[in-house]
Amino acid sequence: MQAAAAQPAARGRSAGFLSLAVRDLYPGSFALVMATGIISSAAHLLSFSVIARILVACNAVFFVVLWLLTLARLIGSFSRLRADFLGHATGPGFFTTIAGTCVLGTQVALVTEAFTLAVILGILGLVLWVALTYGFFAAVVTSSSKPALGPGIHGGWLVSVVATQSISVLATVLSAGYPSSAQGLLFLSLCFSLAGGMLYIVLITLLFYRLVFFPLAPAEFSPVAWVSMGAAAITTLSGARLVVSAGEWSFLAGLETFLRGYTLFFWSWATWWIPLLIVLGVWRHLVKGVALRYEPQYWSMVFPLGMYTACTFVLARAEGLSFLEWVPRVFFWIALAAWLVVLAGMLAATSRTLRSKKP
Repeated sequence: MQAAAAQPAARGRSAGFLSLAVRDLYPGSFALVMATGIISSAAHLLSFSVIARILVACNAVFFVVLWLLTLARLIGSFSRLRADFLGHATGPGFFTTIAGTCVLGTQVALVTEAFTLAVILGILGLVLWVALTYGFFAAVVTSSSKPALGPGIHGGWLVSVVATQSISVLATVLSAGYPSSAQGLLFLSLCFSLAGGMLYIVLITLLFYRLVFFPLAPAEFSPVAWVSMGAAAITTLSGARLVVSAGEWSFLAGLETFLRGYTLFFWSWATWWIPLLIVLGVWRHLVKGVALRYEPQYWSMVFPLGMYTACTFVLARAEGLSFLEWVPRVFFWIALAAWLVVLAGMLAATSRTLRSKKP
């Protein structure tokens, strides 16, 4: 009898947790897919094929589960989802949906050579980019209620750059699998890369101004701030892949000198951010005593570590800078360790939530 009674109780706890997960789904939840995908791609570049393939399997599960939760939220909690999308603080998180889709596409193309699936993911990513980019920016531009710059902008806004550059990177990777369409894909990649680079310059200027000239509470410096580096890193990766592909199209070859400078410019800026972000993290947790516990935003810190690994590797090969190749070999293990720690934190937090639910 006790076992029979325990089963409905367990089902009740699971149903309650699922309902809560759908209702309160973090807008930037696809950062989990972004982080897993780029670390897998970096593992492939560094010839750690077993790790790369394990992470492909993990990411397929993450991607499907997150889409199911997102669709359930769209149907069952539309008003809450709409409020999140239209908010200055929460809306940029939805760009992780685009970036996660395209990073997964790049991952499967590189690691498994499943180019057809990568194309499908690329088309989905492009449709999402058009809908979410112009939907969000049109909404915040026309909104009659706008926050001050201080509370209104944060590192999460730069995920819009990551989303744009993720399409560029995927298009360049696909050009190798579809030679007959290479010129069109490379042109698409170039345009998205340049648009993403300009968007980064605009947003990072506002964000840097906010950090320097407005008071910053420790709680406001969240892990999402690492996207400041990650967005510059994926812009570097986009540029480096175009440099590698320059020999495939005379038009692109004519821009090679510009692309080399463009790529190194963003890599230098991404590198500049790393010590400052570490110092500010120490200030937040050790000086100001903010507790170090799992929150979904930590995936937005793991992703830049993986992206810096990948972009530095491709940059070093594209530019012939062999003396830089030790950097991705060190950063890969840092990124993988961060992924494992945050994954353990996510699983532990999920387990605690399930145990806390009353029958």
